[in-house]
Amino acid sequence: MRQLRLLAEESTAPVPAGVRRRPVKDRLSALLDDGLDFAGARTGYASHHLHSFAAKFPPQLPRHFILGLTAPGDLVLDPMAGSGTTVVEAVLLGRRGVGVDLDPLAVQIGRVKTAAPPAAALGDAGRRVLTRARRLFEADGRCDELLAQRFDEPTRAFLDYWFLPTTQRELVALVTAAQDEPDPAVRRFLYLTISSIIVTKSGGVSLARDLAHSRPHRDVGKEPRSAFEQFRARLSRNLRSVTDMPSGEHALILQGDAAHLPLAGDSAHLIVTSPPYANAIDYMRAHKFSLVWLGHSIPDLSEWRARYIGAERLGGFVPPPLPPRSAGVVRALAERDGKKARILAKYFVAMGRVFGEMHRVLRPGAAAIVVVGTSTMRGLNVQTHLCLAEMSTRAGFEVVRIAERKLDRNRRMMPARFGRRGKSQIEERMYHEYVLGLLKAARRPLPRRRAGARPGTPTADRASIARTNAHRESLLD
Repeated sequence: MRQLRLLAEESTAPVPAGVRRRPVKDRLSALLDDGLDFAGARTGYASHHLHSFAAKFPPQLPRHFILGLTAPGDLVLDPMAGSGTTVVEAVLLGRRGVGVDLDPLAVQIGRVKTAAPPAAALGDAGRRVLTRARRLFEADGRCDELLAQRFDEPTRAFLDYWFLPTTQRELVALVTAAQDEPDPAVRRFLYLTISSIIVTKSGGVSLARDLAHSRPHRDVGKEPRSAFEQFRARLSRNLRSVTDMPSGEHALILQGDAAHLPLAGDSAHLIVTSPPYANAIDYMRAHKFSLVWLGHSIPDLSEWRARYIGAERLGGFVPPPLPPRSAGVVRALAERDGKKARILAKYFVAMGRVFGEMHRVLRPGAAAIVVVGTSTMRGLNVQTHLCLAEMSTRAGFEVVRIAERKLDRNRRMMPARFGRRGKSQIEERMYHEYVLGLLKAARRPLPRRRAGARPGTPTADRASIARTNAHRESLLD
């Protein structure tokens, strides 16, 4: 019922003076000309820092376009929502926000960030969980029993490799204690707080280094902190994060495929999204560290990962014909690495389907903002932004302009290898990204009818239709 209310509700709020006076194309072009770097801007307000997430854009970026291209009550969509930054900004600005993502951790993050219960209730629940978890931990052998019951053999092997035995006992105690909370929304918040002490920008309770930035690397010399103490500290921080969020009645986070959106056609007033980087960031590599504690097994997550856009599992994939620029890039890459070329072609095909869905659900005359980074594969710059612009035009969009923005790498949380010699391929190229401004054509107005003409009936044919009807009546007499 809430979903139907969100998507069907019409805005009763007044449209701000001047917000719709200029044509959308002119406003979009002007917004793309503005500075989009947002260097030094404060990004930690509201619930934006509730949980670490790789490669999320600054909240000022979607806010910039939401303010310039929509009115209160309009529906703002992010079909590849990630941690829900666009949806949070839509809600803060009085719009209706819808986010869709395939990643189970991203969905949980987005739901908590946009619809958390009151902080007082969450604080009480968190303290209860910590008390119960400590009791479980102190009960002789109880946590070892829980670990044996909860995980299959491949998942247990993963945990033994990445988590110390003491940490495993603390985490299973916290998760088990959180399960006893009766309110599902409260449980989601508590689970996410546990997840946020595992997938972190620094530190964390596993033996992995820097899970929020890059591919995990095991550090046997690392001394993880107590999961109980980390949970207590993170609980306090997360409670402050949700205090400033309005009601989640106007936000909806769905788990789904961006190529098959659960929205009606012509329903969104604006799309702001950032697709996965081609062959750059593998979200599941880091997210599985917390998802295993939230009820997912390693075999299931491996199968799930194969469905992601940009996944390297090819199966029997045979690339269909691509538009000229994309096809040329794939051919050039094939001369260096045939498998990588097929992976890139699969990425372009998947994004073509996504653009088709974006075009279907967007209202005529509305805009889509796509933030994308470059990718280098086998030393070849594949010019992702230009290829995706080409794919968008095939789907029916007009490319109004492609703007460039400089990255604050620490804020964007890109993969990095601080303190090590040399640079990774990702480090060498990710100092800027591109913002594609796309427009769906407005419907042409229907020709004006002369007085007395029936809707849909050409006036020039009225006389012939009248003669035909008279002839039919004569046959019935």
